[in-house]
Amino acid sequence: MTSVSATNLASTKLIGANATDREKLSAAAKQFEAVFVRQMLSAARKADFGGDDLFGGQALDTFREMQDNNFADITAQTGALGFAAKIEAQVARFLPSSQTSQKAK
Repeated sequence: MTSVSATNLASTKLIGANATDREKLSAAAKQFEAVFVRQMLSAARKADFGGDDLFGGQALDTFREMQDNNFADITAQTGALGFAAKIEAQVARFLPSSQTSQKAK
């Protein structure tokens, strides 16, 4: 399983202290989607089809993990899967009404 650390989430958009709750919610939802995609990719990489990689080893594993992390971050930022948008819409119902009408950037 891929570990979740600050370096894995480093490429996500950092939100300033003066951000609205809706902007913070949007960023958190995107981070959650990135973590979810990382977990899916990690599980998919565990599949063993019985072949020995000619160029396998720890270096290749590290490269693939970095590649998967980058893919997960890009997927979450672009909203390609739509998980973040659904999570944000569900949780936004609990924000004060003045902030739910504001559109997150």
